[in-house]
Amino acid sequence: MSVSKVTPYKNSTASKKEQVAQMFDTISGEYDSLNRVISFGTDVSWRKKVIQIIASAQPTSVIDIATGTGDLAIMMNQTSASRIVGLDISAGMLEIGKQKIKAKNLDGKIEMILGDSENIPFEDQSFSAATVSFGIRNFENLTKGLAEILRILKSGGQLVILETSVPTKAPFKQFYNLHSKILLPLIGKLFSKDKKAYSYLSESASVFPYGEKLKQILLDVGFDTVSYYPQTFGAATIYVAKKQ
Repeated sequence: MSVSKVTPYKNSTASKKEQVAQMFDTISGEYDSLNRVISFGTDVSWRKKVIQIIASAQPTSVIDIATGTGDLAIMMNQTSASRIVGLDISAGMLEIGKQKIKAKNLDGKIEMILGDSENIPFEDQSFSAATVSFGIRNFENLTKGLAEILRILKSGGQLVILETSVPTKAPFKQFYNLHSKILLPLIGKLFSKDKKAYSYLSESASVFPYGEKLKQILLDVGFDTVSYYPQTFGAATIYVAKKQ
């Protein structure tokens, strides 16, 4: 199932995943700093909540899919997991992540792997937990990617997703529209090496299914129970999906 046909480069003949990899390779050096500015730092508190959920389940192994520069994978060091893997399709983002991991002396504990979320290079039931932070809307085939995550999770394992959503109540809805449709693309045009990247990130967030719609997709894929928790007036949502 391809939920959204939004791509970074509308005139490109490359697949969505190829375009996404190219885009993140290009903006990898600026991504962390611009992300803090764009989210007003709230993304940090959202990730902390994801870590609390993961830590409470006391996992032995965790994979962070679409790990980017590894922020969430690095925070996994606060959990009981003895094995932590970060996987991403962008070599540029992974390289930044590896530098951050090395600076924190965690390179012996956190493994960063170049890979596709729709073809995860691990055997069935390899991990007790999985996370995706602001990455599932970049999947070319959402259900295929989620099915892959279900496959590599152990029985009783859980997937925790952090993804943007759209506030529905005033004045937060109006502020979100101003931020996503005007400020985000403007910041990208002014400060990014890739002028189209932040327009894509804004557009893809606005059309991606959230709340009950994403919950139903997760259930249809085969997850046993799904709960979700809106954050910051609905600007983002945390989903917790469990494998039977």
